Amino acid sequence: MKTIVKKQKMGMIDNVMHQFNQAADLMQLNSSIRKILSAPNSEITVNFPVKLDDGSVEVFKGYRVQHNNALGPYKGGLRYHESVDIDSARALAMWMTWKTSLAGLPYGGGKGGVQLDPKKYSNAELERITRRFTYALGDNIGPEHDIPAPDVNTTPQMMAWIADTYMSTKSTNERTKHAHVVTGKPVGAGGLEGRDRATGYGVVVALKAWANHHSISLSGKRFIIQGFGNVGFWASNFLTEEGAILIGVQDASGSIYNEQGIDPSQLLNFSKSNGGFITGFSESNQIPNDLFFSLNCEILVPAALGNQITLENVHEIQAQVIAEGANGPIDAEANDFLVGKGIDIIPDIYCNSGGVIASYFEWLQNRNGEIWSLEEVLSKLEIKMTTSFGKILKTAKAHNTDWRTAAYIEAISRVEQAYLQRGIFP
Repeated sequence: MKTIVKKQKMGMIDNVMHQFNQAADLMQLNSSIRKILSAPNSEITVNFPVKLDDGSVEVFKGYRVQHNNALGPYKGGLRYHESVDIDSARALAMWMTWKTSLAGLPYGGGKGGVQLDPKKYSNAELERITRRFTYALGDNIGPEHDIPAPDVNTTPQMMAWIADTYMSTKSTNERTKHAHVVTGKPVGAGGLEGRDRATGYGVVVALKAWANHHSISLSGKRFIIQGFGNVGFWASNFLTEEGAILIGVQDASGSIYNEQGIDPSQLLNFSKSNGGFITGFSESNQIPNDLFFSLNCEILVPAALGNQITLENVHEIQAQVIAEGANGPIDAEANDFLVGKGIDIIPDIYCNSGGVIASYFEWLQNRNGEIWSLEEVLSKLEIKMTTSFGKILKTAKAHNTDWRTAAYIEAISRVEQAYLQRGIFP
C-alpha cells in the first residue's frame, strides 16, 4: 500500500505552474514563449471606499489579473470571496488562458474579484460595492479588451450593474456599443438564454463524452457533488436527467447523504429557504465532512473552491471518474496519486468550460444584435465540448500522457502558434 506523506498544502499558483511546466516540458515548448506565458501581462489592484447602510465607510480591495491576450481580449470571471488575493487571481487568469484556447475561442485569460464575504452585506451594499469596483477598474476592462463574467458568489444582477456602470462612463451615443463589456447578464439586460446552466450542462456533456469513450451509460451511476451553487445544482439536475443518482452533497454548512437518491430540485428549494445551505434537508442524513469523499460512488464532481482534494484526503476517494466543475479542485500531488491509481480526471480547463463558451455566445449575440434560443445555445455548446474531448484523447495518445496534461498541451500549442506566426514586437 502506498504511504501517504502529509505535506504543506500547495497554493493555487503553485498548482497551475506545476501543470503548465509539466505540459511545457513534454511538448518542448519554445523557450522564449515559455517565458512569456509564465507571467501575466498585467496585474491591477484597487482599493476603493464604499458607504455602508449604517453610514460608515469601508475600504475594499479588488483585483484583476490579465494573463495573456495573444488570441483575443482577456476573458474571465469576478468572484466575491474572502480567499480572493493576487496569487489566486494569477492562477485563475492563467487557467482562463488555457480554457479559452482549448475551447477554440478568440479570447485570452483574465480573472479577479473583491476580497469579502458577501453574506455580510445587504443587497444595496453589494450594488454599491460592485458599481464602485467597476468604476475603480475604469478602462482596464472593455468589450474588446477585458470582458468579466460571473464566478463564485457573483450573479447575473451584479453583471448588469457592471454593464450599467461601465456604459454610464461613456458618451450617450456610444453607450449601446459597450453592452458586451460583461457577460452573464440577465436575459432582459442583454444576457443569453441558458447562460445560467451552461457550466453545469458542460460538466455533464464532458461526463457523457467520458461514458461514450468507455462504452458505458451514465444511467444508474451514483454521484456526489461538492458545492451546491450554480454549477453544482445544474450539474446535478442534468446528471439525474441522464439517469444518474445523486447520493451525496457537501457545501460550506456540511455534508448530506441518501443512498436512495437526492432530488436536486427539492434540495435547491430547501437551500433557498435555509440561507443557501443544504444541511437539515429532511430527505437526507447528515454525515461528517471527513467521510464525504469516501462515499461509495462512480462519479465525483468537485464544484466548489480550489485545492479541495489533497494528499490528506485523496486516498479516501472511491469514484471511477472526477469531473472538475471547479477551478483547480485537485492539487498537483493528489492529481499524480489519482492518475497512478487509474482514476479518470476530466480536467477543469475542459470540464467547466461550458460557462466561457456560453459567454462567448452572449458576447457575439450582443455584438451582432442577435437573439439565440436556449436549444440553439445548448446544442452549439455540446458540439464544441464534444469536439474538444476528441482533441484531448488524440493528444493524450500522441504524447502518452494523462488527460490534464494533454488538455494543457492542446491549449498551449494554440497560443504558441499565434506567437510563432506573428512574432514578438518590436
